[in-house]
Amino acid sequence: MRQFHRNKADISDFKFQISNLKLKASRQLRSLCNSQFAICNLQYFRCVLVACLATTSSLASAADWPTNRGNVARTGCVDGQPGPTSGKVLWVHKSNDHYIAAPVAAGDSVLVSALAAFNTSTFQALTTEAVPKQRVRWAKSVPYLKLPTVCAPAVVGNVVVFGDGMHQTDGATLHGVRLDTGLPLWQLPIPGELVHLEGSPTIVNGKVLIGGGNAGVLFVDPARLELDGKEVDAASAQAALEKKWKELLAKYEQEKKTDPDFAIAPNEDSLPKPKPKLVWQAGAGKWHVDAAVAAVGDRVLVATAFLDAEKTGERAICSVKLSDGGVQWKTPLTFNPWAGPTVAGDVVLVGCSSVRLEPKEIASGQGEVVAVSLADGSVKWRRAFAAGIVSAIAVKDQVAIFTATDGKVRAVDVASGAEKWTVDGGAPFFASAAIAGDLVYVADLKAVVRAINLTDGALRWKLSLGTDAAVKAPGMVYGGPIVAGGRLFVATCALEAGGKANTAVVCIGEK
Repeated sequence: MRQFHRNKADISDFKFQISNLKLKASRQLRSLCNSQFAICNLQYFRCVLVACLATTSSLASAADWPTNRGNVARTGCVDGQPGPTSGKVLWVHKSNDHYIAAPVAAGDSVLVSALAAFNTSTFQALTTEAVPKQRVRWAKSVPYLKLPTVCAPAVVGNVVVFGDGMHQTDGATLHGVRLDTGLPLWQLPIPGELVHLEGSPTIVNGKVLIGGGNAGVLFVDPARLELDGKEVDAASAQAALEKKWKELLAKYEQEKKTDPDFAIAPNEDSLPKPKPKLVWQAGAGKWHVDAAVAAVGDRVLVATAFLDAEKTGERAICSVKLSDGGVQWKTPLTFNPWAGPTVAGDVVLVGCSSVRLEPKEIASGQGEVVAVSLADGSVKWRRAFAAGIVSAIAVKDQVAIFTATDGKVRAVDVASGAEKWTVDGGAPFFASAAIAGDLVYVADLKAVVRAINLTDGALRWKLSLGTDAAVKAPGMVYGGPIVAGGRLFVATCALEAGGKANTAVVCIGEK
């Protein structure tokens, strides 16, 4: 993300800060490690990979969140339930971390990734209970996460998949962890300059698709694992985990006897790291893919950008084969498709922008929405705007809804692009809209949430997260709100406040 560009000196300083944090975290998190790991026995790991592979081999169910915004229509709602009809705040998880990515619903949890101090990363599973004993069910940070994370995850069954890395870092890792405990299942390191995993993964038939910046698009099979340079089955991987854990526990017990003040309980970063099989990779070194892809049948829709400063990439929307990554068609674009593709029947929609998530560049933003044929990539229609569209387009009932940096929410006809209605939100938008029932939910860069009618754009309710007595988080919303179980979830960031302002994950609903 261009807002976080740094020069080489900055990157070196960033890595130095990370190294220092690792040293500090090893002691500061000692009590956490003790509670989370020392009391574990070997049975805690038994069948972890077996369960993972059994789950990921099946198709996604209605309760899963297998791709960006939950589905290829990018509605931000997968269960079909209508959203809240009033702006009642049910609970607030307050923080100082910056929630760049959208939250993701996962059963009775909501998953959020954020930037913490020194651009370190934190990834949390929050319970959706109204008044829990503890809001955070599990969390991942240093030393397990070594790079910042701005990627909204994908979830199928008990498997959560997300990537790390941002525009100012080189190389990234794709992570697979358990939804119930957060324990790691596998990791896939992806080296390379301008390689980062910012867009949400897509899980299809148990395999994972993800854009990797200059790495193009990767298709990964978590059912085929490599450990210590050898391909192994789940039983062998399980044995390696158990053996290593025995060794770590034995070492820890010995350290407690000889030097109890400095004994550090083993943590998950010390375990073996099974690596899933890379099935194919498309566009490496030619495309720059930051947005989430969309999978439909044997097609994978890919939005690739051209980086003006680095002079790399290509502005286009492409279709590649799911089976082998071969290019089926490619359509050039005028502006960068940061928003990624949305699929509505036989039409692929993509929002484009001359600016990225940079508040200071909003005034110069230009953009367009382009509709192409799913079959051959031919342009059906395109509409230009004096604003950037950096959010994914949401579609329901052949109506396409999108927000823009000029502070407007627009509805157009999918088939023709004809305008149905336009609403002036009063502040610029980076976040995607969510659609549930007959309502559209949007949140702007002043952290104001609105519910408007899908049919005519009429305002139903409005809530300011900055001034509401229960929230008081006067930041911005970058990641789009989502709807699950009839409730709306939205998270804020405070990047422009230099990290001094409060942030929050907010649940809005009737009950």
